[in-house]
Amino acid sequence: MARIVAGIGSSHVPAIGAALDNGKTEESYWKRIFSGFEKSQAWMRETKPDVAIIVYNDHASAFSVEMIPTFALGCGAEFPPADEGWGPRPVPVVQGHPALASHIAQSVILDEFDLTICNKMEVDHGMTVPMNLLFGKVAKDGQWPCPVVPLAVNVVMYPPPTGHRCYMLGRAIRKAVESYPEDLKVVIFGTGGLSHQISGPRAGLINSKWDKSFLDNLSKNPQKLIKIPHIDYMREAGAEGIEMVMWLIMRGALDDKVDELYRFYTVPASNTAVGHIILANRGRGTARKSAGTGTRSASGRRAAGKIKRAAARAKIDRVRG
Repeated sequence: MARIVAGIGSSHVPAIGAALDNGKTEESYWKRIFSGFEKSQAWMRETKPDVAIIVYNDHASAFSVEMIPTFALGCGAEFPPADEGWGPRPVPVVQGHPALASHIAQSVILDEFDLTICNKMEVDHGMTVPMNLLFGKVAKDGQWPCPVVPLAVNVVMYPPPTGHRCYMLGRAIRKAVESYPEDLKVVIFGTGGLSHQISGPRAGLINSKWDKSFLDNLSKNPQKLIKIPHIDYMREAGAEGIEMVMWLIMRGALDDKVDELYRFYTVPASNTAVGHIILANRGRGTARKSAGTGTRSASGRRAAGKIKRAAARAKIDRVRG
């Protein structure tokens, strides 16, 4: 059966994509950012996921004020890069996984989460920038390392979903993945943030203390995060800091207890705090009892062992800014 082996949190700053596309990665300002993802790319090459579920938010590319789905799942065969005003990014078309996506849609909707199903959708920097950061630069005529199931979340127009709702959607996605019959190794991304505000009197706001506390609790105490109200994100992390609720979908799809393999944090990128974390499941996902406890299955032990070996070979250390 399919299994989620790890969760990845990553900011999706559009200027990072522009720096990559315009050959600026070795400039001192950008090098410190891209170097923070080098070990993660090594880990990703070792892990070799079969599918990535990427939680992101659309920036008025596929949706607009005329149509605002709270959760939109991409079930198509491919997702071309959107033109965000200066032409599409020079990255490959994202290949979908319609079979897994349709299975997730059925399972999650019957689990009483009302998703919008998108069989045709363009994707913007919210998704392709984290893909570059974790998979590396891929030529426009090349191919991403694995197919993707996109999940777009409304964090642009009020009201966005609560952290608790996002976390519970993650739990439902995990249940859906684990009921898929094909043997697939899946990673799930939560993207956006961290603290930033791009307009108004507080434009340029970055709250590193808040960000680092969020990362700490994401790893060790996510139950604390799911109780945070919208107004706290706005006050402490800026107007666009609400994007951080998308990381809770990723966290909800993982084990209650996870291994933190890597962390990176730096400020700023453009006007945004850049955060990144890799959390690995410990292998109990395929053998949970109904009460939420259980022992590791053989496949779970193998998955956990592969993650640990990949981390060791990539010499992944925890990095704090």
